[in-house]
Formats: sequence, structure tokens, C-alpha cells
Amino acid sequence: MSLDPAELQAVRPYLLRFARLQLRDEGLAEDAVSETLLAALEHPDRFAGQSSLRTYLVGILKHKLIDSLRSGRREVRLALVAPEDGEALSEQEALDALFTRNGHYQDPPSDWGDPERAFERREFFEILQLCVDRLPPRLGRLFMMREWLELDTEEICQVLQISATNAWAMLYRARMRLRACLELHWFGQRGAAGKG
Repeated sequence: MSLDPAELQAVRPYLLRFARLQLRDEGLAEDAVSETLLAALEHPDRFAGQSSLRTYLVGILKHKLIDSLRSGRREVRLALVAPEDGEALSEQEALDALFTRNGHYQDPPSDWGDPERAFERREFFEILQLCVDRLPPRLGRLFMMREWLELDTEEICQVLQISATNAWAMLYRARMRLRACLELHWFGQRGAAGKG
């Protein structure tokens, strides 16, 4: 199967946005995306058309980003920023904050319906991406490193130059903000639509 250069260029802005979020360096992001597109063009036979071109390219980019993060090629380091709420929470404190003394949720999650069906819907992922984009940059970056790039905590801490305790607290905040955003922009709309 041949790859259309115009289609590759159409996906480029999406790839660049994600690479910038992870690498925090315009030059490195451009390099990772260029290497991704070059890899696709050098081996067009590897794209069998079983997924969308965008999905295929994102898979290649994911490996380029992991390689870049692990290689330590990054020249720009972010200064350590104190957590937004003051002191960093331990994992146990973060978990305890979700529940009352009798074990019930402080703020129970709304009914999300059938999550498996939601994951199958493209619109869900578009809303999820918008919610991730709305996170403060460090929280969004950490969340994507953990959940999308599947880096372990030690690697994330090395790249972001933070402690494991701070990483867990930031990940907790990111998940809570994503939960609120999804409840407002995805699950809340579905609930309202079902009641009408």
C-alpha cells in the first residue's frame, strides 16, 4: 500500500501537538515527527491499512518519543514547581481523600453508562483529548507519559525531575480533573440526552 504525502502532511499538526507536549522542545518535537513521517515513507509496506493512517503514525511516534525521553537527549529541563495545592500528597493520602470515614465516596462519580461502548466511539476520544489539552501542561504531560507512553514512575520522575511522591500527587490531580471534565463534557451530555 502506498502512502499519500498529502495525507501525511494533514496528520502532521496533530503529531506535532502531542510531541511538543511530551518533549517540551520545539526542535525535538519537530525531529520526532519528521522521523515518524520518514519511517512511514521508507517502509510503506508496513502500513497494511488495518487501522487509520493517523493511528498508524501515532504508534510510530509513540516509540520515537519514548526513545527520545529515555536517551536523555533533552537539553531543556523544567524547573521544579511546587504543587498547585501546596504540599504533595502521598498515595495513601490521595486515596483517603476520596472517601468519608465510613468508606463512602466523598463525591461519588456519576453513572458513566457502558464504558466499553464509550471507548469504541471516536467522539469520546476527541473529548478526552480536549480534556487532556485543558490540563495544566505539567499535569497533562505527566498523565500522558504514564497512561499513553506507559512509562514507569521512575522514568517519569527522571524526565520531569520530581520525586515519586510528587508524581503520584500530580497524577491524582490530573485524573480528578479529567474525571470532572469528562463528566461535564461527555457523560453529562449523554445523561441529559437520555432524559429528554
